[in-house]
Amino acid sequence: MNRIPPSERIQKQIDELLEGNWKDSDDLVTRLIHLGVQHLAQEMLEQETADYLGRGHYERREDSEEQRGYRNGYRPASMDTAEGRVQLQVPQVRESPAPYRSKLVDFLRGNSDVLERLAVEMYTRGLSTRDIEDAFREVTGDMLLSRTAVSKLTEQLWADYQAFCEQDLSCYKVEYLFLDAVYESLRREAGMKEGVLVAWGICQDRRKILLHMALGNKESYDAWQFFTRDMVKRGLNVPVMITTDGAPGLIRAVEVEDPDQGNMAQEPASALSGAQDAQCDLQGS
Repeated sequence: MNRIPPSERIQKQIDELLEGNWKDSDDLVTRLIHLGVQHLAQEMLEQETADYLGRGHYERREDSEEQRGYRNGYRPASMDTAEGRVQLQVPQVRESPAPYRSKLVDFLRGNSDVLERLAVEMYTRGLSTRDIEDAFREVTGDMLLSRTAVSKLTEQLWADYQAFCEQDLSCYKVEYLFLDAVYESLRREAGMKEGVLVAWGICQDRRKILLHMALGNKESYDAWQFFTRDMVKRGLNVPVMITTDGAPGLIRAVEVEDPDQGNMAQEPASALSGAQDAQCDLQGS
């Protein structure tokens, strides 16, 4: 188990969350962003060490290559974010020409807001190499990770994004569907805010599933129509009940997709989390 990089163990937790196998009752989006921040930071710390050693975690040094040291476990660390404290494992190196010290740890602690923005975008539109390069530069303009490391990281994160946004939804028998928009500060421009459109459901087997996330305008009929049609194309069944936050554009989009949806509940955003427990109680009765 100790030979498995911490980033892989975090990814397993994310997979369990998205499969509805997470036991905790925390808000799905909040938990996903928390794990996303942790995964992103951990991946970067591991890539930083790979940069230093000249080889990845499962790679062996070629005989012709300079020996720069050996991996020597991890040192626990943490950073505070808006979603709570995030635990990290900082890779250690032994028998190196000079003592190894991560430059990224202090940078990550001082830029947790950047990590949170990237974690949101990681699941709503995917991250590009440019996104990561721009986010992790020192004040001097120097990159904290090599271009090779950034490229490897981007490739992995893009694969994770595609797996989430292209997943087959026909395997979930959704009884209750919840549609809402959460606003996160995604400051591509000063003061600009975008909505995060979210869909999650409660299935016949009582699993709570995060079905879809995307950036969009909460009030936009077109945004919600594209959002809901994407789920239908991926096999989402017609649920017993749909609960929304009452936004006119969202209601219209739902009615267009399912004109016979007469049991659509309109709840304020603050009531959506409480509605989850109520629906679970109905299923258990």
